[in-house]
Amino acid sequence: MTVAASLAALLAIWAIASTIWPSRALPSPAAVLDVLIRDAASGELFYHLGMTLMRVVAAFILAMIVGSVIGVTLGMRQRADNFFSPWVVLFLNLPALVIIVLAYIWFGLNEFAAIGAVAVNKIPNVIVTMREGARALDPRYGELATVYRFSAWERLRHILLPQLQPYIAAASRSGIALIWKIVLVVELLGRSNGVGFQIYLYFQTFDVAAILAYTLAFVAIMLLIELMLVQPFERHATRWRRRPA
Repeated sequence: MTVAASLAALLAIWAIASTIWPSRALPSPAAVLDVLIRDAASGELFYHLGMTLMRVVAAFILAMIVGSVIGVTLGMRQRADNFFSPWVVLFLNLPALVIIVLAYIWFGLNEFAAIGAVAVNKIPNVIVTMREGARALDPRYGELATVYRFSAWERLRHILLPQLQPYIAAASRSGIALIWKIVLVVELLGRSNGVGFQIYLYFQTFDVAAILAYTLAFVAIMLLIELMLVQPFERHATRWRRRPA
């Protein structure tokens, strides 16, 4: 109820501001809604939203898998961590724009370069989070697995993943928020579809209503993912921290 009231207040402020200062640069909520309805009816809105969402999901999965494997490995092997730590710091501080531009130059304007560039931007963050998780592993559980002769799969399922769940949840939460923003830049620079491309296209014609329509539509999708997938997973992963009242 509070969330609905907060969003309604924001919408009211927007409507009042667009009335007091009528300008093409600040369209009314009704004008933005008209664009949403028009492009939804033509199917164009859903097509571009789908393309952006596909890139977000692909880059997210790739970054989580690669980053988790590398992060856990570095967390469990001190020598490897000492050697590769400068690499991680370097990629953490490398601007996303540089990685995107280099990916397009080296691999061409294609989906491989686009998704790969987004994933590379996120992988260092996953590595750092998962490395801390691996460092926090309780060695007693490893000894227990050795005594009971757990297979590699049993060690992963019953020993490693349960302890890493909170860190996976943290990496996922920050990852999904970062990735979709970078995807828009990737689409703006080198794709012919997606929300980022549409924003760039409407920027050329100074169509702020359309820019806001596509932005808000995709933000709504990401909020749904946050509320329906990310937050439930995070609550499940950290359920052991809750204490009865």
